[in-house]
Amino acid sequence: MDRPRHTSGAARAGSSGATPRQEATAFAPASVGNIGVGFDLLGHSIEGPGDRAFVRRVDAPTVTISGIDGDSAGAAQLPREAGRNTAGRALMELREQYGIAHGFELRLHKGIALGSGLGGSAASCVAALVAANALLEQPLTRDQLYPLALLGESVASGSVHGDNVAPMLFGGVVLATPTRAIPLSAPPLVCAVVHPHHVLETRLAREALSAPYPLRQVVQHSEHLALFLTGLARGDLTLIAEGLRDVLVEPRRASLVPGFAEVKAAALAHGALGASISGAGPSVFGWFADIEQAQTAATAMQAAFAAVGLDSDVHLSPINGPRAEVVA
Repeated sequence: MDRPRHTSGAARAGSSGATPRQEATAFAPASVGNIGVGFDLLGHSIEGPGDRAFVRRVDAPTVTISGIDGDSAGAAQLPREAGRNTAGRALMELREQYGIAHGFELRLHKGIALGSGLGGSAASCVAALVAANALLEQPLTRDQLYPLALLGESVASGSVHGDNVAPMLFGGVVLATPTRAIPLSAPPLVCAVVHPHHVLETRLAREALSAPYPLRQVVQHSEHLALFLTGLARGDLTLIAEGLRDVLVEPRRASLVPGFAEVKAAALAHGALGASISGAGPSVFGWFADIEQAQTAATAMQAAFAAVGLDSDVHLSPINGPRAEVVA
């Protein structure tokens, strides 16, 4: 299918009389990838941490990254070669796939800790796309941005999966496949995410999943996923709790997160409907019926991490979190 060609600002301004926007800044929130039972398929955004992307139109038909900074140690060491950076790669795909004549200069501020399991590489990618899209004279829809975000985020993860970029683009709980992102209805639950000060690289976490799975285990996991999705659709907390149990990925990654068993047990002991590893880890999340339960459980989860010598940060958020937006 032919795609619309986005001509340069100068050419368009001459015919429309409008001056195209030259720069924009966007914020993309962190996310809980997988939601335990939905490996590479489910995710939801959370309030609080996130990445910012400042994008400026340039005449040269290139994508450049002028700077990367942030609150996280190591942010300045992230690749500044556009093709090796999730945000840069996404903007390269945007230009190529939609025939955009002008280029982009990009600057990133990392507000999500590296290797935290909160979707940091995806957030940079999504924030850059949302900011760049605001500079187009014919902005794309979120559905059109989604495949570009998939390709950008794959630079970091080594595979194409949308469980982080989809909820960042659309907000809330999202079912993400390689071809589409589907926002899901969900009851007004609260998520507690506890991020230990420990780095776990996504590629390492994925290597733990390489061995085959027995059919019996796959069927059991499918049962849990079906219960979970049905519970979301019906707003049935009992079904959600029955389904929010990961028998495939969590057992193989648990040893990569120091103190995981104790942290999960603390969440469940304080009323969690379910708890598991956020994304590739090491952050651990739990879903709760209300904010009071989530706050109490988060304190106990932090204590469990402290028992193995790890300080941690807590993020409390509705599971129906925000989406990436252009900010002032």
